[in-house]
Amino acid sequence: MKVNRMNGMKVITANAYVLGEADGAEVDTNNWKITHLDVSLTKEATEELGFKKPFLGSLKMCLPVTIIKEFGDVITLKNSLQELKNLKECKGS
Repeated sequence: MKVNRMNGMKVITANAYVLGEADGAEVDTNNWKITHLDVSLTKEATEELGFKKPFLGSLKMCLPVTIIKEFGDVITLKNSLQELKNLKECKGS
């Protein structure tokens, strides 16, 4: 799958919570592999995860590709929303 086709896809947690939309990816240029998926969080997910919503735009999380369960019409994660609270946030531009 081309990376740009992932942009805009809904990202769903293991417990069927809509986390947000895919918005880019992080690439390790040493071996040309995608390591993380950038997800623009919904307002609800931002609040639920305990993050402060920026005044403009949305907050992005970098999710390691190892927690992705499957790609289809949506991107489904192996982790629940509660399990994602331990992951680092990445603020996008």
